[in-house]
Amino acid sequence: MKLRLRISHPSAWLGMLFLLALGCISAAPAAEIQPAFKVTGSMGTARYFHTATLLTNGQVLTVGGYNFYSPGYYLSSAELYDPVTGVYIVTGDLGAARYAHTATLLADGRVLIAGGYNKSGYLASAELYDPAAGTFTTTGPMIKSRYLHAATLLVDGRVLITGGYSASSGYLASAELFDPSTGTFMPAASMINARQKHTATALSDGRVLITGGSVGTTFISPSEIYDPVTTAFSPAGMLVTARAQHTATLLTNGKVLIAGGTCSTTCLAAGVTGELYDPAAGIFTATGPLVAMRYVHTATLLPDGQVVLSGGKSPQTMNYLSSVEVFDPAMGIFSSAGAMAVARSNHTSTLLQDGKVLIAGGSDSSSNYLSSSELFGTFGPDLTISGLTIAPLVPVAGQPVTVTATVSNNGDLAAGAFQVALYQNLGVAPAVTQ
Repeated sequence: MKLRLRISHPSAWLGMLFLLALGCISAAPAAEIQPAFKVTGSMGTARYFHTATLLTNGQVLTVGGYNFYSPGYYLSSAELYDPVTGVYIVTGDLGAARYAHTATLLADGRVLIAGGYNKSGYLASAELYDPAAGTFTTTGPMIKSRYLHAATLLVDGRVLITGGYSASSGYLASAELFDPSTGTFMPAASMINARQKHTATALSDGRVLITGGSVGTTFISPSEIYDPVTTAFSPAGMLVTARAQHTATLLTNGKVLIAGGTCSTTCLAAGVTGELYDPAAGIFTATGPLVAMRYVHTATLLPDGQVVLSGGKSPQTMNYLSSVEVFDPAMGIFSSAGAMAVARSNHTSTLLQDGKVLIAGGSDSSSNYLSSSELFGTFGPDLTISGLTIAPLVPVAGQPVTVTATVSNNGDLAAGAFQVALYQNLGVAPAVTQ
């Protein structure tokens, strides 16, 4: 918006000085902007235990999940979040409703949806989402039905599926590999330990680190590594604290941050602690502690190398959390980073291409399934003024003065939601508004 204002008034000087001061403030070097939260568009369907995947075009694909108040409970719907508009739009439906599944972005831009659970039971079925067509097509199926498993993209473009739970086989040690070129799953070597609710993190050298998980009420400390070259799993050290429903994040220095989780109904150590895995040494060391104990939370690597943890539940009180904290690898500490607008667990958090984090869905303490979303990141001022000029530079009382400035809307303010006012005197009604 560019303004050209003509003012004829003996007291025009005060107005000029006020607007000039405002322009100088806008042009001055900005102070460091702290991360904050901003509410963005809501999903069309409330859901938890869904997946959210950043596509190569910058949009976020949200798939499936569970909603007790939705017909059929288990969701087949999918939506796309557009960061440019801040709006979700409906895309094609899954062939089979599912929750507690996995979603993996493939090298060709498609997304592999695998396993999960619905009213028919534990699923072996898999589907591929094509962003160009906006549709899902059947692929696979997996060799084993499974849910609460993990899926990891390998350097060669295949996807490693590990563990989980199946009605026919119970807790699974089995693993399989999906080949996008053939659309088939093939058996892989089995893990050393059966596990569900674990993590599987691709390391910088192409191997995959498997940590934690549980078998019934037993929480697992031994970790293992899958090597795609040898096609075998091998021991990878012991967690300091056995845990499940934690997060594992590859840091820019090649180490892996293990954060939070649960270790039993009476164990609180997992929820409040963090650990660092060093692939070179093959050991875990304690770090932290967390600001708030949490599990079923999310962890997202930020562009600056820090990791943001959001929401979840307290394993001590079972309260749902709105709190957020950030881990600084350089300092080895967690620090508070504010709070979300809504407490939520079993939600998703996705790093967008602009460096912000999209936090979406989940459930809250009132057993509500959430459609709301919010953004975490740094936000500049909504309005800035630039290019301010005054002609003539030395006004003459009673003669017209032209003021030109550009007011930029950098935020989410809708047109007509603001006005620019030029005051002749501070505290006096504006002479001109635009």
